[in-house]
Amino acid sequence: MSCCLLDFCRVQELRQVRDFLFQSNKPAIVSDESKDQPENELTWDDSDWGSWESSEKKEDGPLAEEEVQQGTQWLQDCVLSLSPFSDLLVIAREQKAAFLTAKWQTDESGREEMTLAVSWSGSLSAEEGECVSSVICIPLASQKRSSTGRPDWTCIVVGFSSGYVRFYTENGVLLLAQLLNEDPVLRLKCRTYEIPRHPGVTEQHEELSILYPAALVTIDGFSLFQSLRACRNQVARAAAAGSDAIQPPPLAYKKWGLQDMDTIVDHSSVGIMTLNVFDQMKNASILGGFHASVKGSPPAMSQYITVGGGPFTGFYYAVEGSSQPLLSHVALAVASKLTSALFSAASGWLGWKNKNEEEPAQKQKPKVEPATPLPVRFGLPDSRRHGESISLSPCNTMAGVTDDFGRVTLLDVARGIAIRMWKGYRDAQLGWVQVSEARGEREIATSPSMPRRHAQFLVIYAPRRGILEVWGTQHGPRVGAFTVGKNCRLLYPGYRLMGVNSVTSQGWHLHTQQVCLFDPTTGVLRSITIPFHLALSDKKSERAKDMHLLKRLTTLLRSRELDPALMEREAESILQEIKHPAIKKQALESLLSSKNAPVSCLTHITRSLLNSLKEQDPEAIDESLLQLCSSQLRLLQLYTDVQLLHSPDNSPTETEPLSVSGIEEDLARIGPILRRYIELNSRPSVSFANDPGGPLPVRAFLSQLEYEGGELRVVRGPDTDWTNLGSFLFWGCLSGQSPLERVCETLQQSGISPQQLLSLLLTVWLNREREILKRADAMRNLHTLLNTLSSMKGAVDESWDVQCVSPWWQQVRNACIQSESSGGALLAALVSDLAAKNSITSLAESKFQADWECVSLELEQWVVCLRQLEDVLALQTLLSMPSPQGSPGGTAQRCSVKSLLESGRGGVADSVAKLIFRQAVVPEVLKDVIQRRVCKQSPEEPGEQVLQQTDCVEKDNVELLEELLVCVCERFPHSLAPDLLWAHCCWEYVVQWNKDPEMGGYLEWSVEYLKMISNPHIQLGISTMMWNTFIVKRFSAAAFLMEKVGKAPKDRLCRRDVGMGDTAMTSFLGSCVQLLQTLMEVSSFLPPFPIFSKADSGVEEVCAPELSVEEAWGGAEGPASIAELALQQKAVHYPLVQHHCLLASLLSAAMTFSLRLKPLSLFDSKGKNAFFRDLTSIQLLPSGDPDPNLVAIRQEFLMNVLTGWVKTIGEAEDSSSVKSISTVDWPAMCMELASLLQVTADILRRHLVWELYNQGLDLRAEEVMLAVEDKDVLGSQLLVLTGQRLAFSLLHSQTQTKATMELLARLPPTLCTWLKAMDPSELRCPSVPLQQSSRLVSRVIEMLPENHAQYSIALHLLETVDSLQEEE
Repeated sequence: MSCCLLDFCRVQELRQVRDFLFQSNKPAIVSDESKDQPENELTWDDSDWGSWESSEKKEDGPLAEEEVQQGTQWLQDCVLSLSPFSDLLVIAREQKAAFLTAKWQTDESGREEMTLAVSWSGSLSAEEGECVSSVICIPLASQKRSSTGRPDWTCIVVGFSSGYVRFYTENGVLLLAQLLNEDPVLRLKCRTYEIPRHPGVTEQHEELSILYPAALVTIDGFSLFQSLRACRNQVARAAAAGSDAIQPPPLAYKKWGLQDMDTIVDHSSVGIMTLNVFDQMKNASILGGFHASVKGSPPAMSQYITVGGGPFTGFYYAVEGSSQPLLSHVALAVASKLTSALFSAASGWLGWKNKNEEEPAQKQKPKVEPATPLPVRFGLPDSRRHGESISLSPCNTMAGVTDDFGRVTLLDVARGIAIRMWKGYRDAQLGWVQVSEARGEREIATSPSMPRRHAQFLVIYAPRRGILEVWGTQHGPRVGAFTVGKNCRLLYPGYRLMGVNSVTSQGWHLHTQQVCLFDPTTGVLRSITIPFHLALSDKKSERAKDMHLLKRLTTLLRSRELDPALMEREAESILQEIKHPAIKKQALESLLSSKNAPVSCLTHITRSLLNSLKEQDPEAIDESLLQLCSSQLRLLQLYTDVQLLHSPDNSPTETEPLSVSGIEEDLARIGPILRRYIELNSRPSVSFANDPGGPLPVRAFLSQLEYEGGELRVVRGPDTDWTNLGSFLFWGCLSGQSPLERVCETLQQSGISPQQLLSLLLTVWLNREREILKRADAMRNLHTLLNTLSSMKGAVDESWDVQCVSPWWQQVRNACIQSESSGGALLAALVSDLAAKNSITSLAESKFQADWECVSLELEQWVVCLRQLEDVLALQTLLSMPSPQGSPGGTAQRCSVKSLLESGRGGVADSVAKLIFRQAVVPEVLKDVIQRRVCKQSPEEPGEQVLQQTDCVEKDNVELLEELLVCVCERFPHSLAPDLLWAHCCWEYVVQWNKDPEMGGYLEWSVEYLKMISNPHIQLGISTMMWNTFIVKRFSAAAFLMEKVGKAPKDRLCRRDVGMGDTAMTSFLGSCVQLLQTLMEVSSFLPPFPIFSKADSGVEEVCAPELSVEEAWGGAEGPASIAELALQQKAVHYPLVQHHCLLASLLSAAMTFSLRLKPLSLFDSKGKNAFFRDLTSIQLLPSGDPDPNLVAIRQEFLMNVLTGWVKTIGEAEDSSSVKSISTVDWPAMCMELASLLQVTADILRRHLVWELYNQGLDLRAEEVMLAVEDKDVLGSQLLVLTGQRLAFSLLHSQTQTKATMELLARLPPTLCTWLKAMDPSELRCPSVPLQQSSRLVSRVIEMLPENHAQYSIALHLLETVDSLQEEE
């Protein structure tokens, strides 16, 4: 193991961040790129970012060079800060900043990866001319007891050139603003709580330190934590309710004036330290002279280290208690400011602003407290050297300092001396990694109570050279080096979680990144992983040498073009040189898992290593390594032997018959359906080029077998690996390419149990079904293998009683009934049944007399299993039918005996119903198929004989469906009874409609299947379940929506409230009417409630059906079928169903003809309250005489319905195109509704007659006229209509002739005046042939009595019409 760089996060939208931060400095090139975008658009979701150096557009001139330079070095001009938990990254420049938060995404390969995406961006400056100079992200601990160490939230602390320090949330909300010094903020650093590793180490307190050019401010961590929490809560409450909160506690801080240094650019706060007695006396003597007095207890001091110039490094010590902490009143960014700002803005809008308020008052800066002088204790003087940065180690014992001479200096913090220096690292960036020793052998060798060792590594990033180095401290070598980009940033927080103490940190596991490298060209954040052993001395650590050898071996195994002989020599040499047994074991495991090493190489190396181990001292041999070598060598030998047996030279030469004697009749019986199954499942499938087509790799073989307790055991893995292992062992035998007896003998000698060999054999047979069915000799080879495996020791128990079930053959049956490969499972069962019969017969002959016939429970189990497998084969053949074009389609359903048994008694019908839906079979067609099957069914003929010897391709899809469906129905006469099949088809279509309500045809076909159910009990239950489960919710939504808008709603409203478009809603309401009518019809055949007797109900009692299944499928257990659930439903209340049907009819009419209607307003309070109640409950329904106003509204609506219907049929007859006219008989429905709504039906008939004549449909009107009772009123109405027709012909026609004018002059004055008063514009069809008008006048004269006031006008009209006819 060695150092490594691991990509753990990727920053998204990096290019947009750069464009945002450098927006004011972008040249004309960038503006050209953004011409197509809006000016204020910042597209954070643009994932097309990457390296800007390889841009496709190459431009000449200084602008192009400036763009390239900016694209590669822009990050150096920004201020960066990464949270220790890597969940927040802040990039700032001048006044702008972008906050990027973590989220998880799935890449193209389906792997989860963490990314950082922009969550907030904007300007942070509040003062004019100030810029961001330093940023730090501080995660704050959660106060909840259930917390495990993850931060509650992260605070972003920003220092500005104006001296302000502001605190923000992750969303950019300002919490605090502090002006502690008027000079620019140079650096922000944080120190958090760490558990002391040793009892003598002083516990450090949390603090935030702020460096100014001549001052250092330290804020107590506890005070800061409480203030930030209070401010965040106050802002949250103010934003939610606008109320003021309690003022947070003031910040406690100390301010030191750093003296005796010319310039200061960076600092580190080491923390509180306590001197020992010797150092205390030494310091007292140096400072106070020979006669200085020494205190009894050494004082506690806070140590600060600064870098800069004059001196190069300064060490400051502040004695605790020498300066009282200052209290600062927090400048809150309270949300109440938002309220005041809003009111001030509103007053300006409304003209309330005073003149004195026009110019805002100049802000007054808060009072700045003076600093306490702190002289430098000592330093490292170097007049020419200027420090640039300092980085403190995690244990606070060392610090790395960079300077302008390109040196990196390592300081001993406690002694204040430089202990090491590196040169050639100009502009270097530093970080530290602390690694703990793994719990392992050291704990065994030493006392378990000893603390774990820790190692410190210094990470140096040299941007000029583009290299990242890892050095061991204090005088360790370079343990790692990586070539990286020249524009990266090394991010080293140096702290972890704030708000933690010795009590709350118990049991927490903080997973933080110590050092991260950010590459702006790729946007990748990389973490550095360093193993602990690299801190040990190479001369004394054999483990480090062994790890180096292990790395060499890993590199060797990865090389693909290496000669196998050379690889074998090198790998053997490396394994022999490794001394540590654990590492040697790891190296051997790596070698055995290599995909490039041949099996001969692995065998030779393993044997050589085993021999070398045996030559060692027995007491010094590692037993686990010895067992590993011995077991792996045996596995390699087994792999080699099996591979040699499957080679072409060992193929059998003797010829044997292809068929298996004893199952010829069974094969002939299942032959037709099996051929259909093969034809439907032989379609081409997709295969990939990287699929392993050759022999099983040796590493896959070794990974699936292991020795446990001296026995070889096969490790059950994924089905693919299990199939590959079985194919390696048995495919050569099944395909007839390998000697069966020798292969089985080799496998038996290996120690693999017969049960696992049987499982592997059956897995290959079932999972490679397509290839098996193409081989004629496969069944004979399977029969031989089963007999051979059954004869192995441990296969069939010798004490097995033939009257009991054999575990060996039960394993075969379990594999067959669980497999979805129906054809292969049936063939395997036939062969296994034959083998089991032979085994039972031979066992019975040895125990009983030879002439006795053995009746075994095992044979009964095989009879049931074969029957089930034959049924499943027929069902699976039907389900494998391809979906025709234009149908819903979908993948073909796979089934097995086990799945059908677990799906309950309705599993078969449910599977067939899903197939019928995929095939889009019209209900009438399916009904004809089932009826023909019932007529042709003969109990003596088996169902398999209906299959014909023609290919599936030559058959029409409907014919093939009929053929296979009849075959399945005959095998499942009870499960696929017509009523059960219709019930499942009905339910399947309504379920599919519920998934896509726009497909109204699904619901229509569901109702059609419902009507086809003959048993009233099942029909009633299915209807009730459909209504309660799928219909009533959408139906009530449609009713309330129409009640709200008062008319047929538009498409948008329908989709919003009902979940479907207006067209689909019209179809839905029509289906609701059909469903409720069906429910009314079926409820009339049954007593409404159990308390009523047959005599009380007045109808013939219909018994509930008894649901049964086939004998072979009697053990089915699972959820109740649709029919069983239907029989459990309660009876419905007929008047309540009729009440809902009435509402559905009104809604359907309003949607069909786009009428205005408030449906619930047509009913009184009782009627409204009864709607959408449970249909099985008894509700108070309207009774007695209704309100006349309601009757008038109902009558007007029904008349509008009739008008709409007349217009529809008139338009359909006028247009020459074939237009679908609604199949609903709306006149008859209106008459039925009139009786329910207590509207006089004769009024509706007269209105319908008048509308038909108005539309010019005289023949239809004459048919309806026969049912009108009040002829006098109808005659008066039609007389007016006749006058309008005649007025149009005489007065308003544009083709008036001279004869017409003369006729008009001869008319009586009374008739002429009456005709002129008529308005022909009310007629929808004014130009009607005179013959029809003459016939209409005759009808009117017949209906009017002679004493009628307008009888004479009718006679004059008749004469006029006859005169017009004569002139024509």
